[in-house]
This record gives sequence, C-alpha cells and structure tokens, in this order.
Amino acid sequence: MKKIISYLVVLLFAAQSLTAQNVFSLNTIGYLPQYPKVATVSVETQTFSLVDVQSGEIVYSSDALGPFAQANVEKTVWKLDFSAFKKEGTYRLETNNGNVSPVFSIENGVYKHAFETAFRAFYLWRCGMAVEAEYNGQTYSHEACHLEDAYLDYVSEKGIRKDGIGGWHDAGDYGKYVVNAGVSTGIMFFAWSHFADLLEDYTFDLPETAPGFPDFLKELKWETDWLLKMQYPDGSGRISHKLTRIDFSSFIMPEDDKEKRYFTQWSSAATANFAAALAQASRFFRPYDAQYADICLAAAEKSYRFLSQNPEYKPFEQGDFNTGGYQSRDMDDRLWAAAELWESTGKEQYLDDFEKRLDNMSTMVDQDWDWPNVRNLAVFTYLQSNRDGRNVSIEQKAKNALIAVADSIVKMAAGDVFRRPLGSVFYWGCNGTVARQVLNLQMAYRFNPDKAYIEAALDAVHHLFGSNSYGRSFVTGLGYNPPMYPHDRRSGADNIGEPWPGYIVGGGQTATNWVDEEASYSTNEIAINWQAALVYALAGFVNP
Repeated sequence: MKKIISYLVVLLFAAQSLTAQNVFSLNTIGYLPQYPKVATVSVETQTFSLVDVQSGEIVYSSDALGPFAQANVEKTVWKLDFSAFKKEGTYRLETNNGNVSPVFSIENGVYKHAFETAFRAFYLWRCGMAVEAEYNGQTYSHEACHLEDAYLDYVSEKGIRKDGIGGWHDAGDYGKYVVNAGVSTGIMFFAWSHFADLLEDYTFDLPETAPGFPDFLKELKWETDWLLKMQYPDGSGRISHKLTRIDFSSFIMPEDDKEKRYFTQWSSAATANFAAALAQASRFFRPYDAQYADICLAAAEKSYRFLSQNPEYKPFEQGDFNTGGYQSRDMDDRLWAAAELWESTGKEQYLDDFEKRLDNMSTMVDQDWDWPNVRNLAVFTYLQSNRDGRNVSIEQKAKNALIAVADSIVKMAAGDVFRRPLGSVFYWGCNGTVARQVLNLQMAYRFNPDKAYIEAALDAVHHLFGSNSYGRSFVTGLGYNPPMYPHDRRSGADNIGEPWPGYIVGGGQTATNWVDEEASYSTNEIAINWQAALVYALAGFVNP
C-alpha cells in the first residue's frame, strides 16, 4: 500500500537565488499571525517592505533596526520587525537596497505540513517492514529489512536467535539503541500529554499495526513493541543496551544490510530507561488496549525490581562492538523510572524512591539535556501529576527550578541576534537541544503562563527553519535551501537525488561550521532523539 505524505506547499523556495540565503535570516516556512515576526539581514539596511507575493503590492513598511554585532556568528545584522502585520497570506521581504528574501507564509496553520512531515519521518525509519511514501512527487521506499534480528551470542547461548524485529532505525545508521529510544518516546509521549486535543484526530496514513489507536500513538507503539523484546530471555528484567551489528554498515539500503546482528549485554541505564518508557507507555495506551498496557507495566515493574535488587551502576561494555555506545550514568534513568511508575500505579514505594533521589540532587531541572540526562522527563512527570502525596517542599523547589530554567532560556534568546534559545552553546546535535528547549518552556508555561515562554518556544522553531547564521532550514525537504546531503544511509544509497524528507540534522559544533555534507556525521546526521524534539516543538503550534 502506497503511503502518501505529499501536501500542497509553496515551492518558490527552490526557484530563488541562493544569494538571498547569505543576506536574510528568517523562518522560511513562516509565522503565526498573532506572534512576533522578526527577520535579519546581514547588509546595511535603512528600510524594508513586506510584499504580498500574489498581488505584488507592498502591505507593510518600516525602518530596519540596528546594527547589531555578534562575534560568534562573525556578522553584523539589521533587524526587520513586522510583528504588527497579522494578515494571512504569502509574502517576501524587500530592503531599500534591493535585497529580496525567500518567500514565506503568515497563517494559523503554517506549521501543519512541517509537523506532519517531521512525524511521518518516524514511520519512514521503521525497521522490519517495508515502507513507502510520496513527497513532492518523489517516492521514498525500502523493503522489509533486518528480519533476522537478532542473535543472543553476547547474552546467552551462541547461535541462538530471539525475536528482535521492529522498532525504528536510530539515526543515519541502522542500529537500535534502548537509551535513545527511551528519551525519544518519552518526549513524544509528553507531546501527547500536552497536546492530545490537537493531535488525537490527526491521520498520517500509517499501516494498521495498532488497531483502534490514534495514529500518533500507533507510531509510538511500533517502538514500544520492539522495546519489549529487549528484556533478557532469562526473566531477570535486565535490558540489552542495544541491538546492532558489530560495525556500522556502508551506505546501503536497509534491506541490503545482511550482516549478523546481536542483542548486546545489559546496562543499568538501559534497564532503568526501559522501565520508565514502558511505564509511561502503559498509561497512554491503556484507553486503547488495556491488555497491552498491562504487558508494558508488568515489564516495567520487573525491570525496576531488578534495579532495586541491584543498585550499583552497571555500564555498557562495548567489547567487540564499534556501533554507537550511548554510554550513560544511570541515576537520572532510575529517577525517571520511579517517576513514571508512580504516575502509572500510584504506589508509594515509587514516589518515595523518586523524592529521595531528587532531593539529593544538586540540580532539579536542566536547561541543556538529552539522552545522557533524562532528569527533566522525571521531574516534569512528577510536577504535572494529579496524584496526592507529594512532598510539598520538594515539589515547590522543583517548580521553582523549572521557572528559573525557562527564564534563563528567554534571556538567552533575547541576547542572541537570531533569538536562538540556546545562546552561544554549540555541540554535536545541538539543533535537537534547541528543539528540546520548547519542552522546557511549554512545561514552565503550564505553571506560570508568561507569553515570553511561548515566544521563546517559537524562536526555537524559527531558528530551525532559517533564522540562523546560514539563513537555511535545518530540516530536509522543508523550508528554504534545506539540507541536501544528510548523514543518512537511505538518502545516500537510494539514487533518488533528494534526501528522505522531514529530518532535522544535528547542526554545527560552532555557530559557523555546519556543513551540508554526507560524510559530516558530527554536523549533518539525523537521529530519533533530535527528531522527537522537533515533533514536540511543532506539535503545540499545529492549530493555535
């Protein structure tokens, strides 16, 4: 069955001179009418005009603001603020000295297509089944892959295969990693928790792998089905850290990757992460399949019991493996497991465990976080719970920490010429963290409804789609001059000439060293944890 994700989009981006990319920085998808709308130009500008693309008429004019210098981007810019203009339509900016911006939209549904495409990217990441989708007239597909997943040589008896088929490919490679799966599903379960009223009726043309589930949760169940297969077959509750081959494959299609793949040895971080993710899944899946929810919860409690009996940190040992390590300390994962199990069961033992752990931590909420530190997921579940019994003092300290982090993010955005809500912090995968800041901000807004939090959340979205030092979108197939050569084996092997659509790339490790090159895995790879953050960032704005 052919999967269709082709929508009507503005295709004028591709027709425009790339010279504009070096002058203008703006969200090249567009803006919500009622929120701030600010672009920058990197050439001296006195005045600018907003031009209706259809009519060619000038609909708004104003003075440029600036100059503003910022050393890390090696640029001086002038700001073009057209926030006062709120009429829906398709527009471009023109400066007094003749520069013309890429075309963009102003409308309430401006991020709907981007959200749908970003979320559908998870379906296209599916392992163990054939996938197919159309996008802008191009078909993207691969055959069923990795149907021999996987062997237990590093767990128990050599040569014995146990079912490990399914789940998502992790990134630009075809491995499957528990720690990264947990943070990814965790972030998207928060999207459902916060925006279910916007998401529950969405259809993404997915195969019927979870009858009766809303499509958004149907895709998450594809991953939790695989996670359930990662428990050791001995009944202990231990979780294999990952399922991969010994070395990364070359740039081939997934169905051509025939190398033997293995369940690896367990780690305490993966075991705790699994317990958290499956406890969370049990809660959100229960209205649609109570029996499956019970299976998820029982698996989570089994892994938690094992951890309780084995409190020492057990790192993952790579041994023969050269695939992704995802090595992580486990205190944050154990904290998250306790929070999710408490929220899913109401059992006092889990709340006691959580509060004791959190009260002993020097930091309760982190501004900058990802799979190595999932403490925020734990604290957010705790704070938004409707259950009784929380320690009032610990709850208040955690809430204060959340608000302080959100205020800091707003301050960072205000201090950056492109209003990047991670300021001058850059590292491998930092685009994912820019998107993840939206979860910090949306959580804070639930307790302190300051509009500055929502505006900073939109600043993150603006940055990812072109309000950056490159003036380019960081998401394949979306916005102006998007990445063409992501570090993604499918995009590199399918001979299509266009990358698979909807994927956010990691971004530069400085403000200026991102390169759109396939070989640059440190700046141009894709990964499920960054993608989940992008899905969350867009989910709250699909139908404001």
